[in-house]
Amino acid sequence: MPGASAQTSQIKVLNVNWTAAADGGDGKFEVMIVTADDQQHSVAVSPASLTALLAIAKAGAILLWDPATRTLIAANIVGTWIAPAGLVPVAVTARG
Repeated sequence: MPGASAQTSQIKVLNVNWTAAADGGDGKFEVMIVTADDQQHSVAVSPASLTALLAIAKAGAILLWDPATRTLIAANIVGTWIAPAGLVPVAVTARG
């Protein structure tokens, strides 16, 4: 992927933790990213950033994480530019 470091890897798990704040506060959101190379990364995010991140994740984009620059890459939002690399969207499933 042009501009990405050699450490960039596809995201296979995306979890979110929320820690409550005092009554009336937003609390703190933290995203845990597990990449295809089984590395775990944690990133604190704002409520607005989390909303955007969840929308991108649910849209079926191929998500990659570059830990060197702490950059999330959302690929194939339109078109299939990175399909030749053999990457496919990770299935999003819900427990229920």
